Amino acid sequence: MIDAHPYLVGLIGTGVLPSLTPPMHMAEARALGLTYVYRPLDLTALGIDPERIGDVLAWAERLGYDAVNVTHPCKQSVLAHLDRIDPVAAALGAVNTVLFTPTGRVGYNTDTTGFAAAFTDGLPDATTDHVVQLGAGGAGSAVADALLRLGTARLSIVDLDPVRAAALADDLASRHPLAVVDTAAPDRLADVLAGADGLVHCTPVGMAEHPGLPLDAALLRPELWVADIVYRPLDTELLITARERGCRTLSGGRMAVHQAVDAFALITGTRPDPDRMTAHFLDLVTTDSIPDTTADPAVAR
Repeated sequence: MIDAHPYLVGLIGTGVLPSLTPPMHMAEARALGLTYVYRPLDLTALGIDPERIGDVLAWAERLGYDAVNVTHPCKQSVLAHLDRIDPVAAALGAVNTVLFTPTGRVGYNTDTTGFAAAFTDGLPDATTDHVVQLGAGGAGSAVADALLRLGTARLSIVDLDPVRAAALADDLASRHPLAVVDTAAPDRLADVLAGADGLVHCTPVGMAEHPGLPLDAALLRPELWVADIVYRPLDTELLITARERGCRTLSGGRMAVHQAVDAFALITGTRPDPDRMTAHFLDLVTTDSIPDTTADPAVAR
C-alpha cells in the first residue's frame, strides 16, 4: 500500500552533512510503515548565508516539505519567520523544529524536552538540589531550562564568557522564580563543585574536533553524577574519567535520541519507539567514521 501521506523533512544548518538524525528518523519511519524522506540542507555546502533562513524556510515550504529541523546557527534567527511558537520554545528564544501546517509555520524546541526525557530515563533518582552546568550557549540554555523544570533547586552556570553566563542566569531566574540561579567564573569551579550533586557539560570540549577534558579530573568525586551532551564520541573523555572515579554518568546519546523522538512525534503525529530508536542510534554511532563538525553539540542532529 502507498502511504496516504509520505513525509518530506529537512535539517537546516551549517556543517550538517554528517548528521545522524536523518538515518535515525528514516529507520524508525520504516519500522512504523511510513514513507519518510529526511535530507540535510547544509547551508555551507549550498553556499547560502545563514541570515537567509527566512528564504530557506520559504523554499522548503514551497517545495512541499512537511517540516524542518533547524540547528546552528539558525535556532534563534528562525523565530522571526514563524507564525506561532510553542510556549517552551518561546521562553527559551530558540527553535529547532518547524512544522509547515495549513495555518502557518509552528516552532518547537525538542533540545530541552529531549534532555529532560534523557535525564529522567538515564538518571531517574539523581539528586538535583545543586547542579553545576558548564556552558551557557544555545545548548546550555535548553539544558538549563530542562533542569529547572525537573526541579533543580540551585543551578550554577560556569562559562568562559561572564556576560553570556549572567544573561542566561538572569533569564532563567525570571522564568523560574522558585529556583536559585547563579554564575561562577571558571577559576571558581572547584569551590562551586565542592557542594554540588551533579555536573552537566554543555560545551564542545570532548567532541571529535575538540578532544580533551573541560575541567580538572581531580574535581570529579564519586558522589557527583556527571552528564555530557556531546555524543560523538559517545564515550567522551569526561565520561570515561568520571566513571573511573566512581561517578554515575549520562551520555549525550540519550539526549540525541530523545530530541529526535520528540521531533518525530511532532512531525508525524505518531509516537515512535524510543528503545528502537536508541538501538539504531547506537548502531549508527558504532559504524560512523565521519567527525561531527557541528559547532553546537545540542542540535537537531
